Amino acid sequence: MSDVSGIIKSIQDIMRKDVGVDGDAQRIGQMVWMFFLKIFDDREAEMELLEDDFQSPLPEHIRWRSWAKDPEGITGDAMSDFVNLQLFPTLKEKLPAHGPQAARAQVIRGVFEDAYNYMKSGTLMRQVVNKICEINFNNTADRHTFGSIYEQILKDLQSAGNAGEFYTPRAVTRFIVNRVDPQLDETVLDPACGTGGFLACVVDHKRENYVKSGADEEVLQGSIRGVEKKALPHMLCVTNMILHGIDTPSSIVHGNTLERPYKDYSEKDRVNVIVTNPPFGGMEEDGIENNFPSHYRTRETADLFMALILRLLKTHGRAAVVLPDGFFFGEGMKSRLKQALLEEANLHTIVRLPNGVFAPYTGIKTNILFFTKGTPTKDVWFYEHPYPEGVSSYNKTKPMKFEEFQTEIDWWGDEADGFKSRIETEQAWKISAEDLAARGYNFDLKNPHVGDAINHDPDELLENFATTQNEIQALRDQLKTILSDALNGARA
Repeated sequence: MSDVSGIIKSIQDIMRKDVGVDGDAQRIGQMVWMFFLKIFDDREAEMELLEDDFQSPLPEHIRWRSWAKDPEGITGDAMSDFVNLQLFPTLKEKLPAHGPQAARAQVIRGVFEDAYNYMKSGTLMRQVVNKICEINFNNTADRHTFGSIYEQILKDLQSAGNAGEFYTPRAVTRFIVNRVDPQLDETVLDPACGTGGFLACVVDHKRENYVKSGADEEVLQGSIRGVEKKALPHMLCVTNMILHGIDTPSSIVHGNTLERPYKDYSEKDRVNVIVTNPPFGGMEEDGIENNFPSHYRTRETADLFMALILRLLKTHGRAAVVLPDGFFFGEGMKSRLKQALLEEANLHTIVRLPNGVFAPYTGIKTNILFFTKGTPTKDVWFYEHPYPEGVSSYNKTKPMKFEEFQTEIDWWGDEADGFKSRIETEQAWKISAEDLAARGYNFDLKNPHVGDAINHDPDELLENFATTQNEIQALRDQLKTILSDALNGARA
């Protein structure tokens, strides 16, 4: 097994020497397209062993093995000229558009549509290529180690100014997929798929539970769909799918799900399952809101996705969506959206996650909404996920673990019988849809089984202290006025 972390650090150090690579965003973009070609080539090598008539969509001289594999191969100006004048023009414009290799060629064209070669030095590029060649992506250990590095890449994206790129912890994606339980033949969509964490988890879940034959594997491969707006996460998602054995991830689309008019999504676009963590806290560009009916118009990204998710689910389709607390107490369009959610779907469970789940990307408190389209909601169960014993917050070295969700899994029950086995506990309680409507669709409910928790957040404590001090000063001023009036009255 290679030292993948060490290799990537070496690559970063080499790229910092190149005058063409300006900052983290360009460095990450450069690294990702190079890794994509290596991963693609390793996968093709595996397929050549399995398929007698395998043909690559790439011309032979463009394949990674032809120009990159030999550590003593082209370098310097010859390397730069090859990448800029042959490799990129071919990948962007000259791959087959028809025939048996067209689908895989389209995947590559989509990945390289907005990719660029930022490196100016062919000598440094050769050093990077040689480092990448040290990783064997047909080796399971190397593949898994590289997958875990996605989190660091996302953290780097954050520092590069790409707001909204929140890596969803594996514990959360795995719990969501475990509870939604996509069946083999069910189509699964993530309309804001980022680097593909949810979709990769769905692939693993289906393989572990339902794939028993080659025919089953074909069904699985055709059941995964994703859309990602930004070029770099899209490239990472396609790479992630290839790493997970989805050989032609042509259903991972580079685009904005919200750009297509709401009314244009018809029955043929609908899916059985949606699992997603849509971008929140951001605003869409002007005009996007006009794609939606007037009562759903807003520029807030997460709200538009929620409206569209209801539209995209088939009747009896299931969804699990990560949303911030702001959705719960928001009014106006948010209230109309929550009303539609209760009337058009069975919003049966809301898992309230503790602070720090998305650290270090954001401290915003989040929730997971589980619902099934087609039957109005009668009762909503809330489950407040506690920190494990001895833990007061999550961080990079102590992230959330899937095993923490075992209490929810044991408590969950079966939707088919209306979750009859569920009982109220210190963490779980329910409220009727009627009561939520009477509250003006305010979902921001505190756990009725516990008193007001003591908050140790320094910022909030300071803010509360300042408020208290202002209140005390106001009382002092009021008392001075009363005493002054009384003294003046006595003198008179």
